[in-house]
Amino acid sequence: MKKTISVIAILIAIFVVSFSINSYAAALDAVNVTTTKEKLHPGENITAKVEFGKDLGAYTVDFAYDNNLLEYVSAEGGTADDNGTRVRVTFYDTTGGTTPRNNMSVTFKAKDVDASNPTDLSITAEGMANADSSETYDDITTPIIKSVVVEPDYKNYEIKLNYSGDVIKNEQKDMKLVVSSTWGQNYEHTRIIAQAMTPKNGTVKILGTDSQNLEHDIIQSGWGDADGEPIGGKNVVKELNVRGVFTEVGKYTIKFDLIDRDDSDKVIATKTVDVTVKEKETTNTPSTNKPSTNKPETETKPDVPSKMPQTGNTVYVYMVPAILGLLASYAVLKKRN
Repeated sequence: MKKTISVIAILIAIFVVSFSINSYAAALDAVNVTTTKEKLHPGENITAKVEFGKDLGAYTVDFAYDNNLLEYVSAEGGTADDNGTRVRVTFYDTTGGTTPRNNMSVTFKAKDVDASNPTDLSITAEGMANADSSETYDDITTPIIKSVVVEPDYKNYEIKLNYSGDVIKNEQKDMKLVVSSTWGQNYEHTRIIAQAMTPKNGTVKILGTDSQNLEHDIIQSGWGDADGEPIGGKNVVKELNVRGVFTEVGKYTIKFDLIDRDDSDKVIATKTVDVTVKEKETTNTPSTNKPSTNKPETETKPDVPSKMPQTGNTVYVYMVPAILGLLASYAVLKKRN
């Protein structure tokens, strides 16, 4: 009986020693996780890739994600199971170590969003072993974090200076400064600044009145709170009623910049506008004198009636010649007799 117990104890000892020699846990120091993008728009894909630094015959890797921003698309390097917030990819080399893998990956697609949303992919792993399973590795229980941003497909901001009619020297001109975007990126602190190139001896002011009824020259001091004002969202239209004053005739070139105070006054949008200033037209008083021509003036003749007006003496005009004729005829007849 004692002999049997001793044999069993020896066999157990041999098995324990053999197992401890052929299978032990080690840390994978070369694990690296990369993503194809750090920022993506709705409908775009992002792939997170895990490189183990060694050939593995077995592993289980979990990817935790925010399903409000991302949706699972596919996996490469194992059998995937998606529960809506976590993708688990499991791999086991069924060939006995002839087809190990040193990497695997998961692809996600960005969902529609209304604003910029930072989010994290959280990666953990377990059940990792070398190609022939003679060596196992420590589980990765402290998540490896990869940060990404899902944001709308932002459109650039546009700046316009609108006005109608001519700009006249030394006359105040009503204008409208407009900043717009169909989908503008969100900024917490922005300002508008301007600078101008003028004709010789010319000066220009672009004046605006704030909510406290204080007047500001955008060219001299910019526009907006010193710390900046927020802007962003769908169909952004920010209009500012301004007045331009130009002191000389000629072309003025004004450059407007929308700047981000939180990023060392980085220029978000810019626009250069040319304004042509004219003299005021003078209105001449119409002259009462007839303009001279090269043609001689036509002499004005009195109107001659086509028929003489009848009067009481008209009958004598006809009787006198008749009487004289009769007397002459009588004289001739008498003489013949």
